[in-house]
Amino acid sequence: MADKTQDIHEADLGTSPSRINDPHIRQEISRAVVWVGVVGAVALAVWIARPLLVIFGAMVFASMIDGGARLLGRALPIARAWRVAIVLAATVAFLAWLGYFAGSTISQEAAQFPEIIERQVGELISWARSQGFEINQPQLQDYLGNIGSGISTVTRALSGLVGGLATIVLILVIGVYVAIDPQLYERGVAWMLPSEKRDRFHVTLARMGKTMRRLMAGRLLGMLVEAVFTYIMLGVVAPMVGIGAVPMAALLAILTGLLAFIPNLGAIISGLLMVLVGFSGGVEMGIYTITVYFFVQNFDGYVIIPMIAKKTVDLAPALVLAFQLIMGILFGILGLFLADPLLAMIKVALERRAEQAHENKREEVATNGA
Repeated sequence: MADKTQDIHEADLGTSPSRINDPHIRQEISRAVVWVGVVGAVALAVWIARPLLVIFGAMVFASMIDGGARLLGRALPIARAWRVAIVLAATVAFLAWLGYFAGSTISQEAAQFPEIIERQVGELISWARSQGFEINQPQLQDYLGNIGSGISTVTRALSGLVGGLATIVLILVIGVYVAIDPQLYERGVAWMLPSEKRDRFHVTLARMGKTMRRLMAGRLLGMLVEAVFTYIMLGVVAPMVGIGAVPMAALLAILTGLLAFIPNLGAIISGLLMVLVGFSGGVEMGIYTITVYFFVQNFDGYVIIPMIAKKTVDLAPALVLAFQLIMGILFGILGLFLADPLLAMIKVALERRAEQAHENKREEVATNGA
């Protein structure tokens, strides 16, 4: 009787293009809607990837400020806002000193630097030709120009968001706001999550923040060590062993320290610059700079980095390099700088996901056993 009443009711409703009676068709449509939603979410993520990268850069900057404020809090039990202000003031003072030092001490060296590199590349091409290699210098310059054009195109794609300078300002401003009161933004994000997932979110975020702070502290320590050791070896030790001071020792030390922020690729670039400048002073000096490069990189790789890795996340070098290349191609120099921190955060998130799955499985086993 109930079936007949339902049939009469459906007959009264009549047929409609928006009415689907077949449950199998409804199930397939539901699946299609889910897939369309996934594709739309991916497209949206790609479209807003650059703004998200800027926000992540601000989080990295905030973690560096937060780490300094926490370290300062061990000696000065004052309000967090004052500690953040002291860290920012010290950072600005250091950058001002570095700018003054660079302007007054190495400005002439920096002006001569491109000329020396160009001359050494020409000599390298001449040596390769004498060994039987067919190298056409104009063609090589065209290749380098095409590569530079491609890199600049990618960089312009990022800077097209709001402009290169405005991007940096956004990162700094957002990072300062987050560093002053990070709990405010943490509570805001947690509020948008289901109540049963908020505790896990806080644990994951706390672990990410701790990892990021230690990663950035280790990165800054590695930059300082490489810069100091490079200057000592090039400007102090070289004259003592009879080779003579390597030209532009201070500039090379600063570049080595700055490029150390980019693992793997930064070391390669700084090493090439150091060796090219070294050979401008003769074969003996060139061989010495190669020795210095390997000494500094091995000390950093076998002493500093392992010490840092024990406190942070141990990332495989090949994985880091591949991720840097991908991020560099997609987002230019900013993506290259943020590749390593982003990969570390992804690893922490995956580890937390695995821990949560293990905890759920253990709770399920305990419940079934009970």
